[in-house]
Amino acid sequence: MLRRLLVVAALALASACSSGGGGGAELPAGPELMQKASEAMKTVKSAGFSITTEGSPQVPVKKADGRLTAEGDADGTLTIDILGTLQEVSFALVDDTVHFKGPTGGFQKMTRAQLAQFYDPSVILEPTKGIARLLASATNPKVEGVEDGSYRVATTFPAGVVSSIVPGVTQDVNGKVWIDQATSRLTKASLPMQGGTVTVAVSDYDAPVTITPPAEK
Repeated sequence: MLRRLLVVAALALASACSSGGGGGAELPAGPELMQKASEAMKTVKSAGFSITTEGSPQVPVKKADGRLTAEGDADGTLTIDILGTLQEVSFALVDDTVHFKGPTGGFQKMTRAQLAQFYDPSVILEPTKGIARLLASATNPKVEGVEDGSYRVATTFPAGVVSSIVPGVTQDVNGKVWIDQATSRLTKASLPMQGGTVTVAVSDYDAPVTITPPAEK
């Protein structure tokens, strides 16, 4: 009898441990989750974004913070490595015109095409180039677990797709993404590469955003 009770207790303990406190819910399949997330990103109307780097990854954009709209307008700040010197630039991208300024002086103008030679943050929400495409391009995605309400997924992304969001990437990236359980939208992407790691975070989905040109002085 004692032996039987011990076996039952051990089985109950094993069952409790395997549930991980999450009710034993199964994790979704990686490919289906990534496809669902890609489709969810195509419907985004606006978002806030940030790009940060750790170490010395070989990419020109070292830091960025800003807001985006689905129409392609954006504003915020970029820290860019230009010929070995870090330059912080404030920008407002409205229609085809980019208003930008460095640490000193007033705003200047360039075209969207000229900005794209360095970095165009508006592509982040662009369905055929941005995060939606990134998620759809994932190779062998594996859902590892749940963190703070998001599925953590390990996968590989093609260099050509990553480089639209993080310019300068020349090799495929074995990274991780976090997909919100409730909305299937991306909350964060961690992209290790030569020299360091680039982290892209997206937040404030569909918050009211109006991007306007800076006041002329």
